[in-house]
Amino acid sequence: MITDLLYAHAARTPDHPFLVCDAGQYSYADMARLVSDAARQLHGHGVQAGSRVALLCGNRPAFLAAWFAIIELGAVAVPLNTGLKGDGLRYILAQSGAALLLIEPALQDALAADLAALDAALPCVPIGPWLETSPAQAVPRWSPRAAPQPLAANSILYTSGTTGLPKGAVLPHAAYLAAGRDMSRSLELTAQDRIMVFLPLFHANPQMYAVASALHVGATLVLRPRFSARAFFDDAIRFGATGFTYVGTVLAILEKQHPHARTDHPLRWGVGGGAPERVWRELAPRFGLAICELYGMTETGGWVSMNTAQGTRVGSVGQARPGVALEVRGEDDRPVAQGGQGEIAAHAAPGMFFTGYWNNPEASAATLRDGWLHTGDRGSLDADGYLYFHGRIKELIRRGGEMIAPAEIEMQLLRHADIRECAVIGVPDDIMGEEIMAVLVARRPIEAAELREFVAARLPAHMVPRYAAYVDRLPKTETEKIKRHELARLDVPVLDMGTRH
Repeated sequence: MITDLLYAHAARTPDHPFLVCDAGQYSYADMARLVSDAARQLHGHGVQAGSRVALLCGNRPAFLAAWFAIIELGAVAVPLNTGLKGDGLRYILAQSGAALLLIEPALQDALAADLAALDAALPCVPIGPWLETSPAQAVPRWSPRAAPQPLAANSILYTSGTTGLPKGAVLPHAAYLAAGRDMSRSLELTAQDRIMVFLPLFHANPQMYAVASALHVGATLVLRPRFSARAFFDDAIRFGATGFTYVGTVLAILEKQHPHARTDHPLRWGVGGGAPERVWRELAPRFGLAICELYGMTETGGWVSMNTAQGTRVGSVGQARPGVALEVRGEDDRPVAQGGQGEIAAHAAPGMFFTGYWNNPEASAATLRDGWLHTGDRGSLDADGYLYFHGRIKELIRRGGEMIAPAEIEMQLLRHADIRECAVIGVPDDIMGEEIMAVLVARRPIEAAELREFVAARLPAHMVPRYAAYVDRLPKTETEKIKRHELARLDVPVLDMGTRH
């Protein structure tokens, strides 16, 4: 378990900082005591080995303390997007079989109606000082009856599915340990590194690239509540950050916010996925950074290929991670010729990837076939084994690092009394990578404010369409399947709903 690493560092270097943030600093010993105490309190709330515990919490020390305490008990953490609401929130809480919800009081108030509408009452425990105030005295570590097996579930992370219903990717303990080991080696991390985290902790990106790797080498996390392009370098200087994790949107925004050279900071590297090649080429020398672009998804335990300190090719997403084999396959599910495009498929040593989707054997079988994970993404491999990403095969939209299912938005749009048909697509955007556009067949043109308010009441902010267009009919095949590839080329007025976040 990754908490074994926490306690090992607490024993060897108790005063070394594990976490620094606006509220102060937590040493490894501080966090270990806090986790031990939190585990006892959660056990008092009935959490046992195997229990699923949902967590609705922003980027604050309480998230890490709660996550670690859940793991200590042999329970399974279900970190949730803090923007969830309505049907999406209720579906995940029910589908995961959560026995308890740890939730920030402000979120509990805002979601009171949604939680009350659950088919079965769910005990809620407010997040408060008990998860952020480290006991002054030593607290013995929680001793489970039996340590979890390496392939037992550590966390269930929900991702968008093409059907519109989120899928819970089950990540085992071994995947987090492997991520910490491989990422720290690829980045050549030491205990003196300080990794700045501003992406939401409920995502695999900061969990795998930052938290797991910090625990592997005994490094320090610099926790920020959210990404701020304006404060980015000031924060790095103030907290002594040596690296950070990103999604492509972060780099695109930094490029526009800081158009001139900026090297008066301690940052040496950034790691993540989705960086446009042009932005990568311009930012690396401008800021004096090594951009470690990678490719992966939650299901792959974070990533399958990466540009590392040992080998980088600008424009690619790197060579295969140790222990991972990559293939690019055609429609016949056979490897294509070198340089040819097809679906990216990956095979890994046991425990590196997810073990399947929670209570969803059909989706698991569709993704995991013959021991290979089929990503639904298009790529190619060059003669040196560098992977290149060429976009999605599936219909998912990649907006600002979030994978979004069009069907989930479409289901909510169709609840509007005046919308008869709709289709949601991704359209290129310099900042977000893709923006969301809704193409609507409606009884009347709906004003932007009305449409935005209707969708925002039912979906998280990152899923609210930026654009809308009205058509008389949607282009379809003879079998009534929507021709999504034609929608972006329609010559119709496009309404900007002004919903960028």
